[in-house]
Amino acid sequence: MSVRAIQRPHPAGLHAGAPLSRVDGAAGAVGQVYALVAAELAASEAALHELLGQTIPAVSAIGHYLSRAGGKRLRPLLTALGARAVGLERDPHRLMCVGELVHLGSLLHDDVVDDSAERRGRPTAQRVFGNPAVILTGDFCVAKGLTVAAEEGGSEAVTSLARTVMAMSEGEVTQLLSRGDLELDLATYDAVIYKKSAALIAWCASAGALAAGDAAAAQALARFGAAVGSAFQITDDVLDYVGERKLTGKRRGQDLLERKPTLPLLLALERCEGLRDRLAAPPTTEELPELVALVRDCGAAADALSEARSRVEAGIGALKILPDSPARRGLITLAHYLVERAS
Repeated sequence: MSVRAIQRPHPAGLHAGAPLSRVDGAAGAVGQVYALVAAELAASEAALHELLGQTIPAVSAIGHYLSRAGGKRLRPLLTALGARAVGLERDPHRLMCVGELVHLGSLLHDDVVDDSAERRGRPTAQRVFGNPAVILTGDFCVAKGLTVAAEEGGSEAVTSLARTVMAMSEGEVTQLLSRGDLELDLATYDAVIYKKSAALIAWCASAGALAAGDAAAAQALARFGAAVGSAFQITDDVLDYVGERKLTGKRRGQDLLERKPTLPLLLALERCEGLRDRLAAPPTTEELPELVALVRDCGAAADALSEARSRVEAGIGALKILPDSPARRGLITLAHYLVERAS
């Protein structure tokens, strides 16, 4: 099956640290995008830490442990730009916290499920605080996000977010059950990345329009976010084969070591004779450099990145119904950056 044959779920229904208002390592044009909404990002960061403090001390400590470890703050940025692009009159800084709260909750849950040892250069919260407290804190973060979505965005926003959280759960379960499944088809991979990652990005991009009651703009921004979110995840998958630790936060080949069925690997399995047999059992660290080079040299990583670029272009096309503005242009610049960081 070619990359172009992937069937993508339609997104119409609507998958952190000291103050940080930029993509890590970003400069130039994308830095200017962050500067467009610097005041909103600063206010949102303060509100996020306040919201995480509005609970019992143990839950607050765990939430702040992860949020203060750093992060891109991509989701608040998308909410701010989307709100500006539709001319939302109210202050969006609390609405901007919603995506980050849900994201934090999902990260806490992921680290328990994966038994991860490290995140953002520090021991994971579950290694410090234990699984039960971290799971329950993840629940708190998601519930808090839903509450703030209702308060700041209204019925449409919170209903849409509830559907998004359900999709994220489905994506996580499907991914969990697909670990090491080298027979995974491209359509299932695509459904997983949409539900697990892109659905929340789609909600964040559309949140301001939902709060403003602009259904057409909300749909356009959701389509943009879904396309860019899936491209962002594909690019992360490509970086496992071509990236450096400073871009990914993990060593090269980590996904391959776990036999995670990402787009570059699925494409390589179609092209590289004998690769499937070599991965019948988890590879050793000694085999890893050769296997990474095999996936890269057969063109699978490059073709996966081309697919990510195509999705970005499709997402940008959805923004045509919005009037030209610095915020709309900022969304376009950010979308290109999220893929081109792999170049």
